[in-house]
Amino acid sequence: MDVDAYVAEHGGQWRRLSQLCGQRRLDPAEVDELVALYQRATTQLSVLRSRSPDPALVSELSQVVLRARGRLTGRPHPSWAAVRRFLLAGLPGAIWRAAPWWCAVATAFTLLTFTLMWFVADNPETAAAFIGDDEAAELVESGFAGYYTEFSAPTFAFHLWTHNAWLAAKCLAAGVLIVPVGHLLWQNAVNIGVVGGVMVSYGRADVFFGLITPHGLLELTGVFVAAGVGLRIGWAWIAPPEQLTRGQAVARAGRDGVLVAVGLVALFAVAAVIEAFVTPAPLPTPVRIAIGATTWLAFLAYVLLLGSRTTPPHPTTQVDHEVSGSFGDQLRR
Repeated sequence: MDVDAYVAEHGGQWRRLSQLCGQRRLDPAEVDELVALYQRATTQLSVLRSRSPDPALVSELSQVVLRARGRLTGRPHPSWAAVRRFLLAGLPGAIWRAAPWWCAVATAFTLLTFTLMWFVADNPETAAAFIGDDEAAELVESGFAGYYTEFSAPTFAFHLWTHNAWLAAKCLAAGVLIVPVGHLLWQNAVNIGVVGGVMVSYGRADVFFGLITPHGLLELTGVFVAAGVGLRIGWAWIAPPEQLTRGQAVARAGRDGVLVAVGLVALFAVAAVIEAFVTPAPLPTPVRIAIGATTWLAFLAYVLLLGSRTTPPHPTTQVDHEVSGSFGDQLRR
């Protein structure tokens, strides 16, 4: 293959393609030209890779083709408008659409936890079966309260944040299988129920609820939301709506799951700050509970007021609109 002749024949097209990629705006005719030149350049690059021993030429044309591909497919440009849409519509809408699921999870979890708590408190001997007599006494005397002051507040907050975010991620990811979510929730219900029952049986209910309530309201709600959204994804696969295929139903629920996953990162960060800085703070118990309850109610109001205004778009229509809109917008910038 005569590389010089090949470059002389097609080099003008490559330069023109590079020029179009560098223009800020393209008119319709230039868009069509860009598409045509890109298609030719990809074919010509394939020929050069198979027949040319000149790596510099192949590298140079590869860069031009990659630039053209990026211009055609469009590159996301984060903006405050996108953040605003996420905060005011995307996130609250996704949580709102899954409300029946996470409300059901919250109800079942609460009933189970308080049933376990009542049983352990009413039958103190069961504490030995769960954690042992010595461990129960140590928990009541110092273990439960000491948990919140064992580490420095910033370190404790980071640990809580990552732990809860990971738990939520597992609930979201395992939702399609249904059963693992129930197992994760059961483990947490048993932990809270047994510890609470032991504290109540030893007459330390005020300490237990005074320490767990400030952060627990928001933290557990985040877990309920993750579990509910995960179960909704699983149910979309099992019983999709009549107007959607199984794949479309899972895709729509999955998109909501992605939005919720991002939002829960922030929610658990707030819950971690409350647990690390407010829960062990030397403040009157009613003040600490009021701080936690206010934050929790603010979150519920955020979901109720903003989420109820949104409606789930048909997935096919939404995808087509987003693809066509971004394609045209990117090419004409």
